[in-house]
Amino acid sequence: MLEHLITILVPNIAHILELIGVFIIIYSALKAFGRYALRFFKFTDETIKIEFSQALAMALEFKLGAEILKTLVIRTIDELIILASIVVLRAALTLIIHWEIESDSKRANHFKELKEKTAHKNEVDEKKL
Repeated sequence: MLEHLITILVPNIAHILELIGVFIIIYSALKAFGRYALRFFKFTDETIKIEFSQALAMALEFKLGAEILKTLVIRTIDELIILASIVVLRAALTLIIHWEIESDSKRANHFKELKEKTAHKNEVDEKKL
């Protein structure tokens, strides 16, 4: 009884989680594209890239959750190998995206600090004159 229920529910729940991941990717891609279009495709704003990367990481988390649920209904060793490969690849992608988010955030913060220091220095120089 429970096995039959799991066999029916888990694939449907996994598909829903995968669809949520796809919608997150589509929405965030359109949002990032729109923001870049408003800036006439000047790729100097790091926040757009960081937000898009965060959305991709979130989408991958939903898709990874779907893959983990699918482990409940595996019937053969071949399915297990394929599923394990997918999980490893998605986990690796998630780690790479998180690493990229961190490095982009550090770089954006560094440039922000430099701009603030330069602006402050210019204000001090103007007051001296």
